[in-house]
Amino acid sequence: MADTETHPKHSWWGRLQQAVSRTREQFVERVDDVLRGRKEIAPELFAQLEAALLGADLGVETTTEVLGRLRERCDRHELTDPAALRGALRQELAALLRSTPNHQPTIGEAGKPHVVFLVGVNGTGKTTTIAKLAHRWQSEGRRVILCAADTFRAAAGEQLEIWADRLNAELLRQEPGADPAAVVFDAVSAARARGADAVLVDTAGRLHTKSNLMAELEKMKRTAGKLVPGAPQEILLVLDATTGQNGLAQARQFTQSVGVTGIVLTKLDGTAKGGIVIAIARTLGLPIRYLGVGEQLDDLLDFDPEAYVASLFE
Repeated sequence: MADTETHPKHSWWGRLQQAVSRTREQFVERVDDVLRGRKEIAPELFAQLEAALLGADLGVETTTEVLGRLRERCDRHELTDPAALRGALRQELAALLRSTPNHQPTIGEAGKPHVVFLVGVNGTGKTTTIAKLAHRWQSEGRRVILCAADTFRAAAGEQLEIWADRLNAELLRQEPGADPAAVVFDAVSAARARGADAVLVDTAGRLHTKSNLMAELEKMKRTAGKLVPGAPQEILLVLDATTGQNGLAQARQFTQSVGVTGIVLTKLDGTAKGGIVIAIARTLGLPIRYLGVGEQLDDLLDFDPEAYVASLFE
């Protein structure tokens, strides 16, 4: 976990703290207000804690589970004062995040090129996230090819082309209306021929309820897998943190339909609903891979469960 004492504000830890500041104000500062000045754990405390948890968008099920565990610890006399209750709440939230499998396949681990699909509804920040990932991997000396498989929206390919030019990265795209699976075929074939390390695939924004578009994603997956066994090695669902529990519904459907392997949570810096991170972990068992905390190329943070909870409470 990050050194929470010495890292300056421009560091990874400082940026994480800044990104969750609105959630911290909405959630932990409300918890502290509830507990301040109390000498014992009274029953009404739990109703007030419930309001704080729900306000941070942990959701009803996660909130009920967390408070249930705290009540049990109180009943066993493990918790006897409000200060201990605050610490126990932090422990329970961290435990929920730790329970999520967190192995992230590295580039080259499961075949080359490393093919990553980014999926989600429109407006979540998929294209920008692709640019951020490409920038990160390029800085590590990797060769990355971008694939504009969103052929429904002409502006999508143009937006990705702007990023590709800025990154000096190769981009594979076709005319609007082309078969997205054909674009994937071209991009992965090119990556194999040129020894590229990774292919980042921008898919069309689609509502999780559109079965025909979900079927199209399956075709794209099969195409990648025929060229590189095991591809795509990752399917990252890009969620807008400001949507809160609506994002959880999206994640559930995408996971059932296309086998999402991880989450990129964007716009965390613009919301007080950062508790959705914990709801996702508890409900879906999906790891959070990255946090989007701004519009710049380096505004993509690796997710660390312990550090995330610490950033809320410290």
